Amino acid sequence: MPLNNNQITQLGDELYDALVNCRMIDPLTDRHPDISIENAYAIQQRMIERRIAKGEHVVGKKIGVTSKAVMNMLGVGQPDFGYMLDGMIVNEGEAIPMSALVQPKAEGEIAFVLKKDLLGPGISAADVLAATEGVMACFEIVDSRIRDWKIKIQDTVADNASCGVFVLGSRLVDVRDVDLITCGMVLEKNGEVVVCGAGAATMNSPANAVAWLANTLGRLGVPLKAGEIVLSGALGAMVPVKAGDNLRVAIGGIGGCSVRFA
Repeated sequence: MPLNNNQITQLGDELYDALVNCRMIDPLTDRHPDISIENAYAIQQRMIERRIAKGEHVVGKKIGVTSKAVMNMLGVGQPDFGYMLDGMIVNEGEAIPMSALVQPKAEGEIAFVLKKDLLGPGISAADVLAATEGVMACFEIVDSRIRDWKIKIQDTVADNASCGVFVLGSRLVDVRDVDLITCGMVLEKNGEVVVCGAGAATMNSPANAVAWLANTLGRLGVPLKAGEIVLSGALGAMVPVKAGDNLRVAIGGIGGCSVRFA
């Protein structure tokens, strides 16, 4: 049976406490096998409300589970989303302390910066491009509070789509100047190429992923707002990281971004 409001609040608080104290908790789906996706988003909302109450504010959204491989791993046929808060922003060149994370992995992505609101349903990839100020290379450092990444889709949704922190590159590129489908990504870890990918890895185009998000949020009455940053999904596999690692991602026609861990 679905979770009640008290259970949703309790699990949202548990995930928030795990975030603040950098610790792992057992999978929610082990304890509540009947938990629904709707329950999971309600838990996510509680977790976000706790962060906002402490002074953070929403700066954008992220899309996860955009590749067929990850969908198959989690047994789902659609992506998920989470909220990006200002407390997640790391400036390029700053070292990310491992002590602030639980079990992080790095993903190379394309970030969209919006100049117009997008409110679905009915948003197309063309609408997304028309509403985009520009795109940037970025790292999303995903992090799971769920022990050993033993996640089902409900676990990662409840955990704010496994958000950790993110780093934006320094270059904003006009979306008309780049082919978002064929652009290649090369991700280096400590000087060695570890992942290659392309824009098409993200729902055949990152613009499709942003359109999916606008339409999914639109059904909830939530717009994507002008000025928001949207992380459109990984262009390749997640890369485990540890203290001392230096990573760089380069995306054809867009630019690069680097991150290091201390």
